[in-house]
Amino acid sequence: MIYNIRHCTTYKYKYPVSMGNHVACLKPRTFTPNVLLENEIRIEPTPKTITERVDYFGNRLTIFTVQEPHQELVIEARSKVATSGGPEWTSRATPPWEESARSLADDASELGLDAYQFQFESPRIRIRKEFAEYALQSFTPGRPMNEALLDLTSRIYTDFRFDTKVTTVRTTVEEVFKKRRGVCQDFAHLQIACLRSINIAARYVSGYLRTSTPPGKVRLVGADASHAWVSAYCRGIGWFGADPTNNVAPCDGHVTLAWGRDYGDVSPLRGLILGGGSHTLEVAVDMEPIES
Repeated sequence: MIYNIRHCTTYKYKYPVSMGNHVACLKPRTFTPNVLLENEIRIEPTPKTITERVDYFGNRLTIFTVQEPHQELVIEARSKVATSGGPEWTSRATPPWEESARSLADDASELGLDAYQFQFESPRIRIRKEFAEYALQSFTPGRPMNEALLDLTSRIYTDFRFDTKVTTVRTTVEEVFKKRRGVCQDFAHLQIACLRSINIAARYVSGYLRTSTPPGKVRLVGADASHAWVSAYCRGIGWFGADPTNNVAPCDGHVTLAWGRDYGDVSPLRGLILGGGSHTLEVAVDMEPIES
């Protein structure tokens, strides 16, 4: 499947901003089966300087500075991405999950060494006894890794309610676990916390999800969503994706933008400004399939 993706972010400030330094993480990654074909980022007002670099996790960043006074900042990223294949790991034979819960420090493979860093706590995700206890209801002794991961994904989907009004980007995993409500970012953080609490390497994945249009309705521009899910490491095989918000294994309807330890590593935009006062934020994502 090939998609045209438009991700537009608009900041409107109460007072003029005299200068702003920003970092955008809006270029989709390229790996099998997610291939970036085209990408363009338009910024208004026009930045004084703009550079690109790759961060520690391999994500592609755009760094820019706006020096003219402005009360509105618009960042529009347009990408063309090809996706292919389905989640074959869901039906294949996999080793017991305990193999993946061993320390990866002694795994000399390139994948194992990369995964090792995702076995530990990160700024937004803590290892807790209650998360381990919740995970172990799915990760029973000797259970294949794929079965256990799918079961945990399903339980989070069933036990937690999607609610956009009860959490913010600063809500802790502990709060989400107690309230049993949240959004995709919260559920991804929760599943990662559960996995790391039983020593399984897990990383946070940000990207886009193609949403379905109800029968008989016109597809709405901006109806698609910026999304988050999880990738867990199976020792000797590789990374398995899981989307607890929708109880699915990501397939060609998911486009990967970036990954890291948690949301803080992959937020689409961050930076510092001088002035501005209070502001409003509008985000619109349009994900249009152009070829299957």
